[in-house]
Amino acid sequence: MIGLGIETSCDELGIALIDWKQSKAWHVLRSQIDLHKVYGGVVPEIAARDHVEHMPKLLSHLLKASGVDKSQINHIGYTAGPGLIGALLTGAVFGCSFAQALKIPAIPIHHLEAHILMGLMGQTYQLPLMVLLVSGGHTQLLCMHDYGRYELIGQSLDDAAGEAFDKVAKKMGLGYPGGPIIEKIAMVAGGSKPELPFPLRHQKEFNFSFSGLKTATVQAWEQSNKMPEDQYAIAASFQARVIDSLCDVIKRAKQKIQCKQIVIAGGVSANQALRQAINDRVGLTLLAPRLDLCTDNGLMSAYTAGLRAHLKHSHLPAPQSRWDITHLESFSVKGCIKSLDVISV
Repeated sequence: MIGLGIETSCDELGIALIDWKQSKAWHVLRSQIDLHKVYGGVVPEIAARDHVEHMPKLLSHLLKASGVDKSQINHIGYTAGPGLIGALLTGAVFGCSFAQALKIPAIPIHHLEAHILMGLMGQTYQLPLMVLLVSGGHTQLLCMHDYGRYELIGQSLDDAAGEAFDKVAKKMGLGYPGGPIIEKIAMVAGGSKPELPFPLRHQKEFNFSFSGLKTATVQAWEQSNKMPEDQYAIAASFQARVIDSLCDVIKRAKQKIQCKQIVIAGGVSANQALRQAINDRVGLTLLAPRLDLCTDNGLMSAYTAGLRAHLKHSHLPAPQSRWDITHLESFSVKGCIKSLDVISV
């Protein structure tokens, strides 16, 4: 069985093929960072237009590099949400049209579930699992009871963690995207660091809030001498507080979920300081994607489509910018989720 996956939820265009019999995958990724960084964030219209222009080219390149003929493809998975509606539509129209031409199933993929399954690929684990989704668009804490069956435990009440990283970096003149830049300079920050607020520290729930922390960080920068050492110290303090908040909620929530492991997923899951803190502080075994598969990519859509391929879709839902992950159809997988030999082309 060979499956194709298409990811166009935001500013990354990813297309991938998986040969499930050979446990082999090929994926190609086009990043739009250079197109959007001049604006300090993603411009939806630019993202959608770039997808339309480059999708056929990337598919052609992928088929040639993998040696797979389009007639060998058995199903196509496409991201149906959540995400930017214009970007989602480009992948949905392309994927469904291609599937119809080949007379094969088209499978709508939930973007956040696909991130979770990337974190579980090839791992040995025991359900229920705690799930921390941390990206530019979402920060959610979930309990995964089964495949497709997720319970929302807590979420950000305002900015997502990745969004806060981007906004802080922009205000401090560090560039875009903010997460990798702040992580890098936080590693070398020295001297005294400003004391920043600890969001929702004494709450009884399991939610997150990063808007106030973002504002306090920007104020600390504006009141500083705005020297490089100030940038480093303030960025390091901001990252540390984000990690403090995430770890505090996880540690309290594990008593509610009664689990032994946590999978982190989404772009911010690539942050090494966050991974280390979860390992050291919360008393759960950490599962996480490969670093190059934390951000959006076509493999996550192809992988999820392969696991959901046995389900019957009587109708395909229209792409939706908001899609509650707790409303998905559950499905079964025998044994651990297969690991793949992944080739970037």
